[in-house]
Parts: sequence; structure tokens; C-alpha cells
Amino acid sequence: MAKIPPGVGPRFPQVVLLFGATGDLARRKLLPGLHHLSSTGFMPGCRIIGVSLDEIDIETFRALARQALEEFSTRKLTEDDWAAFAQRLDYVPLSSGAGALRAAVERAERDLGADSRRLHYLSVPPSAALAAVRLLGEAGLVERSRIVMEKPFGTDLASAVSLNAQLHQVFAEDQIFRIDHFLGKEPAQNILAFRFANGLFEPIWNRNFIDHVQIDVPETLGLGKRAGFYEQTGAYRDMVVTHLFQILAFMAMEPPTALAPAPISEEKNKVFRSMLPLQPADVVRGQYTGYRAEPGVDPESETETFIAVKCFIDNWRWAGVPFYLRTGKRLAEGKRIISIAFREPPKSMFPAGSGVGAQGPDHLTFDLADASKMSLSFYGKRPGPGMRLDKLSLQFAMHDTGLAGEVLEAYERLILDAMRGDHTLFTTAEGIERLWQVSTALLEAPPPVRLYEPGSWGPKSIHQLIAPQAWRLPFERAWRDPNSLGS
Repeated sequence: MAKIPPGVGPRFPQVVLLFGATGDLARRKLLPGLHHLSSTGFMPGCRIIGVSLDEIDIETFRALARQALEEFSTRKLTEDDWAAFAQRLDYVPLSSGAGALRAAVERAERDLGADSRRLHYLSVPPSAALAAVRLLGEAGLVERSRIVMEKPFGTDLASAVSLNAQLHQVFAEDQIFRIDHFLGKEPAQNILAFRFANGLFEPIWNRNFIDHVQIDVPETLGLGKRAGFYEQTGAYRDMVVTHLFQILAFMAMEPPTALAPAPISEEKNKVFRSMLPLQPADVVRGQYTGYRAEPGVDPESETETFIAVKCFIDNWRWAGVPFYLRTGKRLAEGKRIISIAFREPPKSMFPAGSGVGAQGPDHLTFDLADASKMSLSFYGKRPGPGMRLDKLSLQFAMHDTGLAGEVLEAYERLILDAMRGDHTLFTTAEGIERLWQVSTALLEAPPPVRLYEPGSWGPKSIHQLIAPQAWRLPFERAWRDPNSLGS
């Protein structure tokens, strides 16, 4: 087993209350993640108390947990690991009430010692979150605790302000961790390292050298079993406010005074304060053909399954630079791409037909998928007589380092950070309320949804939105395979 670096894990033993413990997210991500953190020594002292509506006993919950690990864990489950993890599991049906919940926590804390801490993870629908918060208050489990909230954090400014006010009646803001699993991914954090650890790109990371930025997260998946949730939410609330704007903040923020949670959160919030209100004319909403026939969907639904947005950050660094954000269901490919397009040279000395400019501007591209890749494209001379130019690229992938196996999954990293009280990758109340504020005009007067075919890149009007530029996806070239000969 690899030695865990000091300071990576929490300082104190942890009692984890997992609300929604029998739900899909818990089965797919949270239970496998907690098992990995426990079995590898990231959190050597822990107890996990499952809480849900299901009237089951501890042995049934343990059987469900084992099935989840065998089905969804990316690491091999050994009998010894499972036996140790099973002893850390407990279960309390929600119907048992506050007293039973407190009794289970007290049992766990007697085993772990008086200096243990509590982590409450609310893997529940938004409609159930405040009831869980009130139950924790009634059970007297607020002290020495932190609480993790799943998106969405409200549906507009008024609901976000109300939600935060009710949360703050029970938990202080520094106890609340609003989770965005996109920011828990290694590639997203690598943006901070890339920008602030290197002197090469920071001097040109501004309006003088960058023409525009694209953040593109198309999905091939449909709704699955989320029709009820999605009908009330749509692509903008589901993805843009909670995910894409957070990535934008990492891309656009000023250098923090220190690589610490408070300075980083402050710089992210400065980006949100500088965002101009979104204009409905700068937004394309789409809906894939056949969406209205999905089970649980209104036959006359105007919910968008696709959204493309042009937004601006009105500060010294970014004034006039458009940021294009796109995401949607049932699209041609599943990707997570950030693409920075650099300004073209002010004058070309190359002869007509040389190829310069024919394949668009130079780009720096981050692939935020788990493979964690970066590419810098540029024009270079084609070998041979004359001056013919081709688009070339420098590429890097996490696999090149030989350390890809040490990458924590997003939820694992974020659970660890919450246990340690590190807010770097989480959203503040101020930040989320500001994002709903700049969204007000769009939410009050959304443009009509336009149909698009499943397997396409969205409605055709997205090309007018970005003109005279072009969307990077689909790419003009494939990523090189680092395992192929001559790569």
C-alpha cells in the first residue's frame, strides 16, 4: 500500500452520516469512494452510518454496500478489505427519527474516541435536503460537523437566498460544502497548477492575446430515470450554474494571494461579481427530438435539454473576450473540453495558399475527462520546397507521467477535502447567489427551445451564436494515443 502523504487525510477520526445511502449516487460513487479512502489509509478511523427511507436492517445494508462495491468500484475488492469495511457500516431508517440517529452517532464516537468529527453527506433530492438539515439540528449533531450538499443550489435567485438562509439557521457557512464533482477531477485542479506554477502562459492569459474561450461539455446520455428532476431543472440549471460557471472561474480568476481555500474562493467570487448579466439573445436553448415522448415528460414541455451561452467578464483582464459555454443531452460525443483560442498575428507575410489561417487560430486545449490531456496547436512548415504550413500540436496526457493510477476519483477527493475543512473546490453562498443574479433575465424571458436530432451537435443556430468563430468540437484532429508506436 502506498504511503499517504502527511496533510492529505483528515486530522481526526470521522463519523460519516450518509443520507440517501441506498440511492443511485451512493451505490455508484459514494460507497465505493468511502471504501477506497478507508482501505488505503486516507481516513484510518471512520464509521459510516447509512440513512434512507428504506426499512432495512444493518445486514441488508451491508449486503447492498457489498453489491455496490462489486459492481461499481474501479479497484479489486478483497475479502479482507470487505470484512474490515463491513465492520465500519451501520444503518438507521429515516423513520426511526432524531433519537435513533443520535444514538448511532454516539455509538460510533465511543469506538472512535472523543476527538472524532462528523461529516453529513446529503445524497438526497433538493426537496428532501432541508428536512435532513432540520433532522440533524433536532438530533443535536451540528457541533463538530460539516455538511455536504448536492446540486442544484436553488433554481433562481429567490430560492437560492431562501435555501441559504434556512441552511444558516442550523449550520454556519464554514460548515457547508456545496459539491461540484467537476472540480474534484484531477484535470480541473491541474488548471490551477498550469496557470500559476509556470511563467510561460500567465503573461498572455488576458484580452490582449486571447480571442475567445470555449467550455464544451456535450453528453451522449439521455435522461435515464431522471425525467421528473430534469423537467423541473433543464440543462441550464443542471449543468451551467453548477458546473460550467465553476470551471470558467478557474480559467478566469486572478492569481490568489496564497494557494489556500479562502484566497481561492475570493478570486472565484470576484469573477462572478464581474460577470455581465446574461442576455437571452446570447443564448440558444434546444430540445432533442423525442424528448417529449420520454416517460414522465410533459408532452408540451419547453424544458431545454441543450444550452449554449455567450457570456462576458467585465474586468481589466477579460473585457471584450467572449466565453462560449455549451452542454446538452443526446449529443454526438461525450466530452469535457476547455479550448482557449489565441489571437491571430496582426499581419501575415505568408503567400496566398500557404495554409496559414486555414485551420483557425492557435488553441490551448484542456481535456477534463479522466484521461487528463492538454494540447497546444500551432502552425508549422510542411517539409519540402516552398512555404506550405500545416496545423501541428504538442500533446500531454496524465498517462505520460506513469502516475495515472494514483489519481483519486472526484468524489473521493471532495469527501477528503470536506473532512479537512478545505473549501477550495466548493461553492460559497455568495458565489451561487451571484450566479443566479446574473441569470435572472434569461430565466424570466428564455428564448424558445429549438429542436435538434439525437446524435447531432445541437440546434443549427449555435453557429450564429459563435460566428465569426467556430466550435472546436468536433475536433479537426484526433488526440494521439500515447501507447501507439512513434507517439
